[in-house]
Amino acid sequence: MAKYSEGQGANVFLSGPIWPPLVRFALPLMLSLLLQALYGGVDLAVVGRFSPTESVAAVATGSQVMQAATVVVTGLTMGVTVLLGKAIGAEDKETAGCVIAGQIRLFTFVAVGMTLVMVALAPQAARFMNVPESAVPETVRYVRICSSGMVFITAYNAISGIFRGIGNSRSPFLFVSIACVVNIVLDLLFVGVFHMDASGAALATVIAQAVSVFFSVGYMRHHPLPFRITRDSFQRKGMVGHILKIGTPIALQDFLVNVSFLIITSIVNTLGLVAAAGIGVSEKLYVFLSIVPMAFMSALSAFVAQNMGAGKPDRAVRSLFIAQGISFSFGVVMFLLTFFAGGQLGSLFDNDPAVVEATAAYMRGSSFEYLMIPLTFCFLGYFNGREHTTFVMVQGLASAFLVRIPVSYFLSRLPNTGMFLISLAVPISGLVNILLCTAWFFLLRRWDKKKKDSASL
Repeated sequence: MAKYSEGQGANVFLSGPIWPPLVRFALPLMLSLLLQALYGGVDLAVVGRFSPTESVAAVATGSQVMQAATVVVTGLTMGVTVLLGKAIGAEDKETAGCVIAGQIRLFTFVAVGMTLVMVALAPQAARFMNVPESAVPETVRYVRICSSGMVFITAYNAISGIFRGIGNSRSPFLFVSIACVVNIVLDLLFVGVFHMDASGAALATVIAQAVSVFFSVGYMRHHPLPFRITRDSFQRKGMVGHILKIGTPIALQDFLVNVSFLIITSIVNTLGLVAAAGIGVSEKLYVFLSIVPMAFMSALSAFVAQNMGAGKPDRAVRSLFIAQGISFSFGVVMFLLTFFAGGQLGSLFDNDPAVVEATAAYMRGSSFEYLMIPLTFCFLGYFNGREHTTFVMVQGLASAFLVRIPVSYFLSRLPNTGMFLISLAVPISGLVNILLCTAWFFLLRRWDKKKKDSASL
């Protein structure tokens, strides 16, 4: 993969065969996503083994609320990754330093603001989610404890975004590995030994995040960035605005799409406690099963940004096709697993037969999505790298609010409805995603050809 040293990241990304450096860059991202999934999945699995169903529903729903907040940070981080990648590709070290200075200013405000909002609105979030009454108190406590760690969530994503932008995906993997190990140990201690239920899982999460951030800061002190951040870097006007211009559409799209998942969870929660736990387990499994396309989406964002910064758009397109081919092969495997073995996968998180059956039914209907997201996610990474984040936002919101939510609600109101029938809204909206992305890609190619023809005249 691209080395964490001056110049080497750009050279590896910008010359020679595409798939070896792309795969080497994506592999630590996959492992990081796997550990992040374990990070949240362990909470649910441990609570499912040692606590009542109310605690499972609280962690399942509360973690979705926290995810909706976290994606705002990760979306804004993409703006940093893309801008930094372009600066690295163009060998503009001064601008690279200004990007990081702008990120520090912006993310300080974001961390404080989101902490206050999440702590204050935790009860309203539980009511919005139609959490079963018996699980409401634990859900509120879970959200409030996790929200107190927003400063660490923000810091981790900020640092990881910097490393991805310069072509280093190994260091973020190291940081999340530390967090995952600490979280597993503390989950077993707080939930399994002290029987703190959902609150114990939340406390373990916050402490693990804090340990990871302190380690990453120390790591950066001993492994300096390949550019300097000076006092003048903080004086560059418009940098925060530029980060927001690229990152806000992604953050808004990710947030609202997660809100759409919360709405769908709220719809399913009306079917009872078992259904609430079942869809929570299904959403946790989705994070694991979509790791490969998500990793290539992040990898392409940085890879394409550097190549566009270096004036190599054709190489960026080739990297898209390579990533889609690799991702789709994994998508076929994930489809087969979820269609035929959803119950076995669900049993990893909960040993209640009713919850396992509900999970299997939901995953069987949504399994076709895993044949589509490998193509869609790679398209989105390509569009992010080219700074077409407004389209990324529009397509995500259209498929979520114009398709997935209305169809889910309609199916939930049919006579004798169930988890399988409601889950069919997932592949239907996925089909809309891939059609929109394909159309936009060919439109971009047409625009690129016109620009190239005009320049040659």
